[in-house]
Amino acid sequence: MSKAQRLKSKAQSPKFLSMVVLGVLLLLTDSSRCATSDSLFAAGSEAYIAGDYHRAARAFRESVQLHPGSGSLQNLGNAEWQLGNTGRAVLAWEQSLWVNPFNQAAYTNLRFARKTAQLESPELAWYEVVSSWLPANWWAWVAGLSFWFAVAIVLLPGIFRWRRLAWHQAVAAFGLAIFLLSVPANVGIASRSRLGFILQKNTPLRLTPTANAQLITRLPSGEPARLERVHGRFVLVRTNRTAGWIERDFFGLTSSVGLNTPNWSPSKSESLVKR
Repeated sequence: MSKAQRLKSKAQSPKFLSMVVLGVLLLLTDSSRCATSDSLFAAGSEAYIAGDYHRAARAFRESVQLHPGSGSLQNLGNAEWQLGNTGRAVLAWEQSLWVNPFNQAAYTNLRFARKTAQLESPELAWYEVVSSWLPANWWAWVAGLSFWFAVAIVLLPGIFRWRRLAWHQAVAAFGLAIFLLSVPANVGIASRSRLGFILQKNTPLRLTPTANAQLITRLPSGEPARLERVHGRFVLVRTNRTAGWIERDFFGLTSSVGLNTPNWSPSKSESLVKR
């Protein structure tokens, strides 16, 4: 059988045809999701400009669930802020920076909101600060590519019997340096993934994970906290000053971008931005 005949036979096989159909369906589904997300983003922008902040927040939230863009999250925070939901606004802006740390408008909104509501910023370790320099999902790629790039520069000259030059060692050292820098950044990403914010005003912080437990204090909306443990419908969180249990519905994780619930997993600065 000739090569052309074998290819034709393969193309006519049910398995091959099903794979092609599946690929086409995935492409169409992805395109449909993007189109729907864009239409929701546009609808949210129109509602925001019209002053219908409830409808704007709903549209931006649905857009984020389909496509977690930094601009959609920033605008969701704007709408939540206009509705008086300080905690949800702060969470949305922090999630916008989680996706895209170069979004200066989200930084400006956060500074304004924290100054207005007298809220503290999260206390970050040095490696968490390093991890915030790039989008959260970039650091794993940086680590993998820099490591294997350095390995390739070291091994390929010997494999192909190339003459080893001084720049080979310099480039390999540079790749290794990037890899070593990315290691603490990836640790910081894992650590920051447990950082979240209080969503409800005067959220009760309790001594034990029960509804009738002793009250330690009440946390303001937008207060930063770190997730320590989950127990049923309660989570153990640690703030900058104390620790205790709150209901999980009152706490949203920064890393839970695009999820239906925020847990799981302004001024001149509030202008709408493009995704």
